[in-house]
Amino acid sequence: MWASILPTIHGSFFTPTPITKPDLDVAELGRMGVVGDFAGLSMYEYEGQAEAVPSSTGADSLLTTLPNGLFHTIASTDATVHAMCVFRNSAIIGGNFTSVNGTESPAVAALDLSTGALTPLAGVSGEVTSLLCDNDAGMVYVGGSFRAADSTNAITWVSSGNWASLPFAGFNGPVSSISKDANGHIIFGGKFTGLGNTSTTATPDSESINLSTAVVQGFQSSTAPGFSNATNVICNTNGETGAGKSWLLLDNTPGAWRAEFGFGFIPTKLRLRNTRQPDHGTKTWRMTALPLNGIMNFTYIDPASGQNTSCTSECPLSNDPNVAFQDFFFVNPVRMNAVRLDILGWFGKGAGLDGVEIFQDALVAHAVNDFNTPACSNTTAPARATATGPWEVTASGQSNSKYLSANISPSQGSSSAQVVFFPPISESGSYTVVMYTPGCIVDGTCARRGQVEVITQLRENEPATTSTLFQTNDFDKYDQIAFGEASAVSGSFRPSVTLRPVPNQAVQQGAIDIVVVAQAVALWLTNSTSSGLNGLFEFDPAQATVNDEEVKNSKFVKLSSSFAANSVVSALATAGDLTYIGGNFSSSSVSHVAAIGKNDQSPVSIGGGGLNGAVTTMYLNDGKLYAGGAFGRTQDGSATNLNRIAVYDTAARSWSPLGGGVDGLVKKIVPMVFNVSGTSQDAIAISGNFQKLLAFGDNAETDVDGFAIWIKSQGNWLQNAKGAVPLIRGSLSASLPGLENGTALYAGSLSAQALRANGIASIASSIRSFPVDILPNNTAARPGNSQRTSVIDSVDDAYGVMAGTFYKNNQGSNITIIGGHFRARATDGSEIQNLVFVDGANSDAATGLPQGVSNNSTFLALATQGDTLFAGGRMNGTVGGSTVRGVLSYNLASKSFNRQPPALDGGRVTVSSILVRPDTTDVFVGGAFASAGSLPCPAVCVFSTTTNQWSRPGFALAGETRSMIWSSNTVLVTGGNFTINSTNQYLASFDAPSSTWSTYPGSTAIPGPVDAITIATGDGNQLWIAGAQSESQSFLMKFDGQSWIKAPVTFSDNTIIRSIQMYSDRSNHDETATVPGNRVLMLTGSIGIPGFGTASAALFDGTSLKPYLLSTGASGGAGQVSKLFVENPSKFFTSTEFGMPLGFIVLIALAIALGLMLIIVVVGLLLDRYRKKREGYIPAPTSMLDRGNGMQRIPPHELLDSLNKGRPGAPHV
Repeated sequence: MWASILPTIHGSFFTPTPITKPDLDVAELGRMGVVGDFAGLSMYEYEGQAEAVPSSTGADSLLTTLPNGLFHTIASTDATVHAMCVFRNSAIIGGNFTSVNGTESPAVAALDLSTGALTPLAGVSGEVTSLLCDNDAGMVYVGGSFRAADSTNAITWVSSGNWASLPFAGFNGPVSSISKDANGHIIFGGKFTGLGNTSTTATPDSESINLSTAVVQGFQSSTAPGFSNATNVICNTNGETGAGKSWLLLDNTPGAWRAEFGFGFIPTKLRLRNTRQPDHGTKTWRMTALPLNGIMNFTYIDPASGQNTSCTSECPLSNDPNVAFQDFFFVNPVRMNAVRLDILGWFGKGAGLDGVEIFQDALVAHAVNDFNTPACSNTTAPARATATGPWEVTASGQSNSKYLSANISPSQGSSSAQVVFFPPISESGSYTVVMYTPGCIVDGTCARRGQVEVITQLRENEPATTSTLFQTNDFDKYDQIAFGEASAVSGSFRPSVTLRPVPNQAVQQGAIDIVVVAQAVALWLTNSTSSGLNGLFEFDPAQATVNDEEVKNSKFVKLSSSFAANSVVSALATAGDLTYIGGNFSSSSVSHVAAIGKNDQSPVSIGGGGLNGAVTTMYLNDGKLYAGGAFGRTQDGSATNLNRIAVYDTAARSWSPLGGGVDGLVKKIVPMVFNVSGTSQDAIAISGNFQKLLAFGDNAETDVDGFAIWIKSQGNWLQNAKGAVPLIRGSLSASLPGLENGTALYAGSLSAQALRANGIASIASSIRSFPVDILPNNTAARPGNSQRTSVIDSVDDAYGVMAGTFYKNNQGSNITIIGGHFRARATDGSEIQNLVFVDGANSDAATGLPQGVSNNSTFLALATQGDTLFAGGRMNGTVGGSTVRGVLSYNLASKSFNRQPPALDGGRVTVSSILVRPDTTDVFVGGAFASAGSLPCPAVCVFSTTTNQWSRPGFALAGETRSMIWSSNTVLVTGGNFTINSTNQYLASFDAPSSTWSTYPGSTAIPGPVDAITIATGDGNQLWIAGAQSESQSFLMKFDGQSWIKAPVTFSDNTIIRSIQMYSDRSNHDETATVPGNRVLMLTGSIGIPGFGTASAALFDGTSLKPYLLSTGASGGAGQVSKLFVENPSKFFTSTEFGMPLGFIVLIALAIALGLMLIIVVVGLLLDRYRKKREGYIPAPTSMLDRGNGMQRIPPHELLDSLNKGRPGAPHV
């Protein structure tokens, strides 16, 4: 039943496009196997399939499913998608991303489910973590950690296409979950203690923006000495006037004052001091925000009337000498990095100013210390920052601020580059702390960005909080890193925020270092006048306003008031009359899980008294509440071994484990739909910080990487299933599985293949499981190498099956032999290392070698000669008291070691290829070695199975052999990096009868070492080769019998080609100069195809590369296919260039010969009959009555002629 577990398929916003599949003629090749370093394998069948790698940068994609069960990417974001819901005909998507498909879209976007079009919903700055689409009310409730319009952390998107603030303007802390209860009320859960409209900045407009480092210009400035400099008005806060303190314009002339900053800010107040110079003064003015180029609206108190007044394009400035300054408050604060004050009218002869100050609500500390509190400030708590390490100031580009950046290597510790921000906290209180991170597109560092640790210390003698942030955002982003009480700056303590790189983090693919950036932190001090909120709030949409009495009487608020301080509500779920609440909270009546009914004023009893640890995520479906988090049992101990993931039966009010649970925190539960044997069934995916599925029942402990799928109908994890099941790795953060027409939409980062297979699979028209249990590689992931390496150089990093061969004999033996570097499970339950024999004549029993070979060995090459197996690679051991190194000999019939060839020697001995010379007992061994036993024999050596001795084939070759092939029974072609008679060569040929080496014709055209060779025609006169022309570039060339032709194909950087082989193709593509119309060339390895990505096997038709096999490695990244091996390798070329099989040619020739012989015999008989008839012959009589008549038929002359002849005489000499 597990054999066809596949997700449900496409809907209207996506139509899958099948590719034209190749029709390879492999019937005569017999059984086929594919081996390599992979954990899952798929054939390329639909556009959009790829060797997708789970993101290492926190980026998610929007995914739907293909008919073969794999995933297709609809769109990509630069960070996590936290929530999705359906609103009208769109999927609303929320997260902490700043872009979708490269288009700036901070935090929220909409996907049209009919057309697939994506629309940014601009206006939110921060992170969206929860969504509730209320289609009946025509609005989407949005929650998280953000600022939007005049709201914080909660707002609505309405059907008219606008943001609309809620009556209470959000909350003073982050919102984690939103649900609609049975009464139609909207329930908000999170970590907050007050509402947005009752949480006001304690000291608004108090933070002065540093004008002293701005670039200031005056336009139409006075020429009077001491009055022309526009910077005179900066830091003039004491009302001084005169030369050097005042800025005047030319008489009777309008002008402008402009300041451009190296950072962005959101001003809330402008303070102007009119000049007190005689017969001068500014009368009217306006302010323009740059680069928006928008005229600002202000409110102010009219000094003359005392009334609150507003102005826009012409704002007045009092000339009353008793008015020291005027404050103008921004009506719609917007972010800017430059301002222009246009002076429109004046008093007396001309205009002028004595002071300009700009203020903001936020308490900001910039990484570039010059942007912090000006020296002229009188504050006792100035903003400051200290930077340690190789930081440099980076131009802002399209970003709103200059910032610091540092290039560090992964090996450098976290203290090698850090910035400590000291925000200007002058009074204690409750603060929200936000970290600003500049986008990576503007400085071109997206491929080199990584993660940072942010350590926030807000109170003295209390532990700091640490969070980890990705800095891979395309555009500027704002992360809330802390919320809580902070102490004011004192003589003994200053609150601080430290930013530093995460230690020992991996670089992105292709990068050699990590770029870390530091821009600014901002804090908002809030005072909440509302009481009783502690992570829960109930909102009645029918009420236009919210009053304190209604808030206090809410059953949800009453419940949360019983929670301990600093409680968090993480998840909400409603079904029927009950709303379930999960989080990190407890009281005398509830523990981490609670439920409230429609008509209840107090919580409903939860089975087991709740759970004994925090709940981070919940999913409610069909009467089952799935909960994930950090718990281990129920609070009262009635249900144990829940181990962080459990299911609650809402009818029976009882908890039960999901399998055996997991060994780490569960962060997300996401529903999925699978098609199991043609029937759609529900599944749930869990993601988090766990590495194992714990044992239960007959299921042993299973290694995973923070992701697992539970199939409800099977009562088991997908990862525990046996047989042909898909491989899915990565993470899921949200889903919409129940869309129209069977559509499913997922958010996450996944790598999926149709067949889970560790290192080996069977292949023909489809891929199938191979009957051997290769254990997954759980010790270490193959490191991401920015440079391609040969098979010899990559041995130390290899895990998987590298070679395979089939063995049969007349006694009925049918054994498949596979070698590499891996662990496998033998039929008797023991563990096998690196070389496995699968006995097809004995129910596919799996066995290994006897003791003697090191478990650290890696086998790269296999060959049989009679009943003897020769296995080579980077291997060593002791067999029968003799040292084995490089190659061993094993008797397949007796299942025992033979007498071993003398060990190879010289450096890090590695055998890359073993070939038996046709029609002989000579075994040719190629690789990296210098001698065999005491015999100097570099690169290629010959072992005679008759004499059990090594011999050197000629004396001209030295170096490293990577690939070999017999182009005929007497000519061996070798590729690699070696010398012939001290001349560097990449391809050579060996003539066996004369035992001589020679350079291959035209080999000077080959640009680098040859890694793979195959014959291009049956006569062996034409060759294909592949190799490396540089550390990152591969090449493919053909020898057509006369000269070398470079294949008209470009590989992506770091392409690795492990093998090449010609195959017959029944689909008959266009004939080309390099590939006949009835053949294709298969390349295996990690083949980089421009515009597609990597494929583990690709087909070249003489014109282009097309993906054939895709794979995923054990670490979740792209895998590699080493080679395909077949039962009858001699059948690769059993035809003419026109495709006629040799057997048919022989049969046709025989038929023609027999036909010709028959025709000759028939014609001869007819001619003889005609001659006799013409000469009078008649049939001989067959009765006595006919004899007389017969005499009449004898020609007379013959009868008479015989009378003249006498009897013959006696013999004589």
